[in-house]
Amino acid sequence: MTEIAKVNTLLDDMVQALQSELQTRKISDPLMIGIHSGGVWVARELHKKLGIRDDLGELNITFYRDDFTRIGMHPQVTPSNLPFAVDDRHIILVDDVLHTGRTIRAALNEIFDYGRPASVILAALVVRSGKELPICADIAGSLLDLKEGQHIKLNGPDPLSLELQEGK
Repeated sequence: MTEIAKVNTLLDDMVQALQSELQTRKISDPLMIGIHSGGVWVARELHKKLGIRDDLGELNITFYRDDFTRIGMHPQVTPSNLPFAVDDRHIILVDDVLHTGRTIRAALNEIFDYGRPASVILAALVVRSGKELPICADIAGSLLDLKEGQHIKLNGPDPLSLELQEGK
């Protein structure tokens, strides 16, 4: 297991990129939603650093996954918590690692069950090789081209660290 770049440096880079993106799109009051669990950890930091006014939303996309019937349900599934209306709001959706795109597809499906946002900006701490769906991050802390059998894992929530794992 190898530690990757310092998460705090990646988060600071993401904050600058998000501020620029929000300014370019003329968005002044976005909502932020983190995907359980690593995406929520990253979103908490970004939410605080960006000074977003509304509470942080949390999605648990377990029931929205397209492989739910194959992998089964984790015995302690927590419900999603969106303490705001999403209709006509600009949303920053945050995940820890964007790999195949399937988690993001499931998250978007769940968000649209709550309403129709004006826009969604996707922010991922790490974007890694192996995309299966045409989904890409608007904001990425790091881009990694991993070899077969390598995986990236976010450890946390305090402190946050990235680990490169070999095998499986």
